[in-house]
Amino acid sequence: MRSSLLVVDAQELITNNKLYAYDKYIENVSTLIAESRKNNVEVIYIRHDDGEGQPLSKGNSGFDVCREFTPKNGESVFDKFVNSPFRDGGLLGYLRKNGVNRLIITGLQTDYCIDATVKCGFEHGFEMIVPEYCNSTVDNEFMTADQTYHYYNDFMWKDRYAQCVSVRETIDMIRSK
Repeated sequence: MRSSLLVVDAQELITNNKLYAYDKYIENVSTLIAESRKNNVEVIYIRHDDGEGQPLSKGNSGFDVCREFTPKNGESVFDKFVNSPFRDGGLLGYLRKNGVNRLIITGLQTDYCIDATVKCGFEHGFEMIVPEYCNSTVDNEFMTADQTYHYYNDFMWKDRYAQCVSVRETIDMIRSK
């Protein structure tokens, strides 16, 4: 089983303490990045570009991957313009070419791009792993960030689209590649 860790949309503009369980999110994703690097599991970064004139667009302050998760030289970074990173930008072809069949999903935001990533990755035949407290979001007009997080992680994705597991279980997967 060849795995990759995806760090989706963890960009400076939207990575802040307004996120649900912010400190736990930062700690857990940092741990998984370090474990992946140590065990030769590729870390792949995805950045969302809302297009010219929008705050979250290439060239603007806040577009780059947040400083807590800064990519190392040689790590892949893909830009996307829609919620799913599989649609455009070459990620799907890259994963296929490199024989990746398991994706560990981390990043932002639970109810937008993480949901699209989990479901589209599942549809493309990848084994999807969602580690606990490695995705986050903010309150919206329908649910609090806490409710949103638990709706997707504990109900929507679990045993349907993904294995929603502990960070410890994810580390064991990374170490056993």
